[in-house]
Amino acid sequence: NATYPVVVREVGFGISEETAKKLLAAGVSGIDVGGAGGTSWIEVEKNRVTSKIFKKVADDFCQWGIPTAESILSVKKAAENIPVKIIASGGIRSGLDVAKAIALGADIAGIGLPALKNIHVSVDKCMEYIREIALGLKIAMFGIGASSIGELKNSKYLKKKKDTF
Repeated sequence: NATYPVVVREVGFGISEETAKKLLAAGVSGIDVGGAGGTSWIEVEKNRVTSKIFKKVADDFCQWGIPTAESILSVKKAAENIPVKIIASGGIRSGLDVAKAIALGADIAGIGLPALKNIHVSVDKCMEYIREIALGLKIAMFGIGASSIGELKNSKYLKKKKDTF
């Protein structure tokens, strides 16, 4: 066991219940599900390499993986009696997506590509996007009557197993 918290991050294929159990048994304190639906790192690698064989095989995996919503539920199930932070990432694009992820059981959500695109334009554009995320989250919480993130977490509202982000 490490003397400091260890967080494991998937990069686009999601975390299964079985994998989460192994990670928890190894002592991790956080799991970023990195579910399918966001940036496809196999697609990134496919565009980076020159090997035609790798490109062809990568094509086969571009739509493969566990969706973020399903991965959140899998990690939550694996961690029923184990304190672990669940980070939702992979296709999270709006405040409503953040609300859905938290309602499913995530503690926090991560947003990569849209933030990077906005920061590339300007700091002000990125801050505007962050305010948009915050407002969407607040509206979703108001809409279901949640006055805090704690009330939103594990809410019976906003949950659909087939939800994708």
